[in-house]
Formats: sequence, structure tokens, C-alpha cells
Amino acid sequence: MITKRMGIAVSILTIFLLSAGFAFAGEKVKGKGVITLRSGDTLTVETDEGTTMVVVTPDTKVQHPIGLGARKKQVGQEVLIPGLRLKFDGAGDQNQVTAETITFDRDDLSLAKVIQAGLNPTAQQTAVHTQQISTGRAAIEANQQAIAAAQQEIEANKQRIAANQDNINEVARSTEQRFSDLGKYDVKRETKVYFATGDYTITAEAKQVLAALAKEALESAGPKAYLIQVSGFADAVGSAATNEVLSKRRSEAVVAYLLQECAIPVGRIVSPGALGETNPAASNESASGRAENRRVDVKLLINKGIAGGS
Repeated sequence: MITKRMGIAVSILTIFLLSAGFAFAGEKVKGKGVITLRSGDTLTVETDEGTTMVVVTPDTKVQHPIGLGARKKQVGQEVLIPGLRLKFDGAGDQNQVTAETITFDRDDLSLAKVIQAGLNPTAQQTAVHTQQISTGRAAIEANQQAIAAAQQEIEANKQRIAANQDNINEVARSTEQRFSDLGKYDVKRETKVYFATGDYTITAEAKQVLAALAKEALESAGPKAYLIQVSGFADAVGSAATNEVLSKRRSEAVVAYLLQECAIPVGRIVSPGALGETNPAASNESASGRAENRRVDVKLLINKGIAGGS
């Protein structure tokens, strides 16, 4: 008899503990609110009491009323979108509920869809702006690289300009020295190279004359014993600017021939350059006078000390 009573007591205690366990596992919770965020199967619902995390399971019934009666139609869980007003019940507490049933009104679903339709263009525009910002940053980086490369090129150009300036200064100094040395030389031979109107081509006859003068210069006593002075002129036909350019080209043609064909070192040639219509040899009023003015004067200068010794 005692054993039977103990068995009944154990059974009652077991039932009590099981009931208590179910109670502790989660209270029955009901609530209503608006979905503000959905992340997978978890809904963030803003209620009057605060925020509740509503967990949706495969067993959760999602439904909405039909007509004026108590009938309800079950639908898929994909309708649970942000902006939807709903009612939920399930197990849990005010912070988190595992939903057994979720009920919403179709009008509220339509309103939520309208809200989503308005948010999508904004999200798309935000994405476009983000892409534009990214592209702009890339362009800025590319511009910065281009600026850095340009600065390097500018610095290299400065160095080249400085080197060229040194060369220019050396040439100017050397030229000035040669002109100042003219007072130390006497004219040993002088010849003239004549040109056709508007032309700066050296004739075969003039080349022979220049070659003879160059040979005499090279055979003089020492490489620094002589200078060859080249001066270009033009007649008065045409503008003064044109004649200046023409006289320069004539003197350059003679200098080039002496350097390339006669082996005269560049340091032994003094060329005052383009003298244009200045110092005419004859009157420009006649054809014969103009022919004499279309010329290059070439002078072989010998050092006075050597000339005096000879």
C-alpha cells in the first residue's frame, strides 16, 4: 500500500515538473507592431512597448482575414517585408518571440509594398552615387599620379635646360673670344660666293674657290694660326626680313660646305650671321649691282705673329 502511494506521488511530481518546464521554456506572448527590418528568418518589429525580435519558423502560420467573417487565408512568408503592420503570437518574452501565428491586413501589405517601391529607387540612386564617388576617387588618384609624373618631367626639363644653358654659354663665350681675337689676325685671302635671286645654293665654281681657300688655311702654320670669317648678304629685292633670312641661309650654306667637305674645324670659323641688305657692294638700282650684292664674303685670316714672321 505504501509502495502504491509513493508511485502516485512520484507521478504527480513528474507531471508538475514537466508543466513547470514548459512554463519556463517560454511564456505565451502576443503583440502587434510594424516590421522595420528583416534579416533572414528574424523580423525586427517596432511595438508600442519597444522592439521585439520575432523569429519565423517553417511552422509559423502567416495569414490574413478574408471577407467579413473569421476566415483567414494562409500565405507565404515572403510577404513579411519592412513596413508591414502585423499581429503575432508565440512563445518567448517581450524581447524575442518564436512566432506561431502572424496575421496582417491586405491593405497594410499593399501600403508596405508602396513604401518598398519608394525605397528601391532611393537605394538604386545611393548605389549610383557610391559608384560615382568610387570612380571620382579613382580619377583623383590617376590625376595625382599624372601630376607627379608631370612634376618629374618638369624637373628633368629644368636639368636639361640648365645643361643646355651651360652649352649655350660656352658657345657664346667661345664665339665672343673668336670675335675678340679678330684684332690679332690679318686678312691673307678674300673671296666672294655669288647666288641667284632668292637662292642659297652654292655653284660648282664657287665650291672650287672655297676648297682652295680651305686648303690654304689648313696648310698654314698650326691649327690655331688662322680663322675663316663668313658674312652673308642679299640685294634689296623683297622685304628686309626676307632678305635677312636669305642672307643667313647663304652664310649657313658656305659654313656647312667648309665643315663637311673641306674639313675645317668649327672653332676656326667666325660667322657674323645674317647681314641682309646692309653693306651693299654695288648699287641695287641695276641688275648687275644687285647680282654683286647677292653674296657671301669669305676671308682667310692669319695670325699677325705668324704673318709677320713669314
